[in-house]
Amino acid sequence: MAGVSNQNERVLDYSVHSFSSCLSNYAPEKIQENKPSDQLSRWSSDTNSPPQFLVLKLNRCSIVRSVTFGKYEKTHVCNLKKFKVYGGMNEANMVELLEGGLLNDSVPETFTLTHEKEGFEMPCRFIKIVPLLSWGPSFNFSIWFVELRGEDDPSLVKKSVQFFHEFKEREAIRLCLKHFRQRGPKFAGVYDALKASIGIDLEDQRLTVLHNTLVLNADYTATEEFMANAVQEGLLDNFLLGQDYTPQWKRIMIDPTVISDDANQPGMRGGHQMCIDPVTETIYLFGGWDGTQDLSDLWQYHIPSCSWKKLSTNTEAEGGPSARSCHKMCLDTEGRQIFTLGRYLDNQYRSSDNLKSDFYVYQIEAGRWTLINEDTSAVGGPQLIFDHQICLDSEKRTIYVFGGRILTAVQGSHDETRLGASASITYSTNASGNALSTAAEMDTVLSGMYSFHIPSGTWQKICDDLGVPIMSGQKNSPIIRARVGHSMLFHPGLRELFVFAGQRRREYLNDFFAFNVDTHQVRVIWNGDSNVPSKGKDTHVSIPATGYTQRATIDPDLDEIYVLSGLSKDKERRDENVQNSFWVYSLKRNRWSCIYRNENTGDQYWSMMQNLEPCPRFAHQLVYSVSNKVIFPFGFFFVKRGDFVTKNFQLHLF
Repeated sequence: MAGVSNQNERVLDYSVHSFSSCLSNYAPEKIQENKPSDQLSRWSSDTNSPPQFLVLKLNRCSIVRSVTFGKYEKTHVCNLKKFKVYGGMNEANMVELLEGGLLNDSVPETFTLTHEKEGFEMPCRFIKIVPLLSWGPSFNFSIWFVELRGEDDPSLVKKSVQFFHEFKEREAIRLCLKHFRQRGPKFAGVYDALKASIGIDLEDQRLTVLHNTLVLNADYTATEEFMANAVQEGLLDNFLLGQDYTPQWKRIMIDPTVISDDANQPGMRGGHQMCIDPVTETIYLFGGWDGTQDLSDLWQYHIPSCSWKKLSTNTEAEGGPSARSCHKMCLDTEGRQIFTLGRYLDNQYRSSDNLKSDFYVYQIEAGRWTLINEDTSAVGGPQLIFDHQICLDSEKRTIYVFGGRILTAVQGSHDETRLGASASITYSTNASGNALSTAAEMDTVLSGMYSFHIPSGTWQKICDDLGVPIMSGQKNSPIIRARVGHSMLFHPGLRELFVFAGQRRREYLNDFFAFNVDTHQVRVIWNGDSNVPSKGKDTHVSIPATGYTQRATIDPDLDEIYVLSGLSKDKERRDENVQNSFWVYSLKRNRWSCIYRNENTGDQYWSMMQNLEPCPRFAHQLVYSVSNKVIFPFGFFFVKRGDFVTKNFQLHLF
C-alpha cells in the first residue's frame, strides 16, 4: 500500500545495523544514497539462499509510516520481486509490517508501514528488510536505495512508546490468567487473586459466562441458547462476513429466438451499457452492437415485476445520442439523471467532424435527452474515447472519467474488424466490449483522469496518462497508468475510487489502487505482484487472472467488491477450455476470495449447463442491486467456431 503523506512527516535518519551477507563491491551502506544511474550504488547479497536481510537502526525511536525503494535506471534481474519488512523497538522482537513486491522498472515505489493497536501507531527503532524472491529466479538480491519517512518528535512518539509498553504488560498478565484458568480448580485461587489485585479482565464478561456454562457446567442446552442469542445480537457478524459465499445462479428466462427491435425484450448484443436505479429497482440498458450495426435503443428492466419496457427505439431521433457501443453510463439518484459518454467508431467513419466527444444526459422522470457538450475536449474534458470507465459521486454531484483509448482519424488499419477475436488479426472492438488493438499499438493514445461537476457543468483534468494528480500534495505520489478494459468503482463512504486490472497495449495489468476524490491522493493496494492475501476455492491463484474480461461492482455497506471473470478478449490468450470465476474482495480484510469456478469445461458441459449457470463471456455488462444483494449480468458475445449467442442470468449472492 502506498503511503499517504502527513504534514509532520520527515525523512528519518538511519544506519545499517546488521546484514546477512554482501558482495565486496556492494556494501549495504550504499542504500543510503539514491544514485539510479550508478550500477554499483546498491547492496547485493552474495547468495539468494535464505535468510537474507538488512537491519536498519533509526537514530531515535520513530513512528515509521512509509518506506520508499529506489531503483536502477533500467530493469534489473536482482530487483526484489517479493520481500517482507519488519519493525520493532528491539532487534529480537519485531512484527511484520509489510509483505510486498517491486515492479521490475525504474520507478521508485513507496509502501505504508504503519501498524496500529487501539489507535496508537507502533514505534520502531529497528527496521528489517527481508528479500524473498528476485526477478531473476537464480540471482542474488539487490536493494538500490531505501528512504524511511515518519515522525521522530519525542513529544509525539512518547505516547505510543508508553502505550505499547503498557499493552505488552497487559497481554502478559492476560496470558497468565488464561494459563491459571486452564489448569483447573487447583489454580482457581491464584486466578482470582491475580485478577482482583491487577484489575485486568481476561476477556469480555459474556465469554466468561460461556466458559462457565460449557466448560465448567457442561450445560449444552444453555450453550446453544447463548450462541443463538449471540447471533441475534450481532456478536458474530464480523465472523460471518469473513466466510465464503455460496452463489446461486438463476436464469431469467426469455425467448432466445426473439431478437427483433419490436420484441418485448432487448435483442442480442455486446458492448452495450447498463446502470441501475436503486430507488425504483430499475435497470436501464442503452446501445450496443448486434454483430452488424450499432444500436440506439433504450430499455428499462423492472426488477420486482421481472419485466422489460422499451423507452426508445432510436434515441438520436429524440434528441439523444446516436447509435453506439463501447460507451459508458452512470445514474444520478439525486438528480434522477443518466449520463453517457464515449463511443467506438470504425475507421471509415473517423473524420475530424465525426470525432467529437458528445456528452448527453437523460432526464428519467421527463423521458428527455439533453446534449451537455457537443465536444468535451473543447471545454476541458476528454477527447472521444472508448473502453473507459465512469463513476458518479452523488454527494458532490461529480462524475469521474478514467482511462479509455482516444480515437483519432489515423489510428488503426483498414484491416480492422469489429469482431477481431474471430478475424485473422488480433483486434477486438465493439464485439468484445473492450476494443483493443495490437496492429497499431505504437499509435495507441490512452486518456487520463477527468472530473465533471454537474451543477456548474465544468470539466477538470486530474492527470494525464503516466501522470500524478495535479491537486495532490502527496509526496512520492505513485503515477497513474491509464488503461482500457479496466474496472473503476466508487465507495461513497470511503470517498475513494477503486481501480484495478485492464490493459496497456500488450501489457495486461493486475495492479490495484484507490484514488481519494477529496484529497486526490493515491493509495496503492497492490502494485501488480501476484502474491496477495486470498482464500477460497483458488488458493493457488490469489487474484483474478489477467487478460480475461472482468466485470465488477461494489457493495459500500459490506465494503466488498465483486468481480465476474470470464472469457479472454484476446484470441491468442483464449484457452480451448474456458471457465467462469467469481471473486470477492474484502476492503476490510484486504483479501481476495474465489467463491465460484465452474467445475468442467467444453461444449458438452456448457450445452448441459446453459440453463443452470452462465457460460464464459465477454462484451457483457452487469449491475448490482445493493438492497437485494443480487447481480444482474446481461448479454455477451461468445466466439467459438464462428458463433455468438446472448443470454440473461441473475446471480443471488446469498
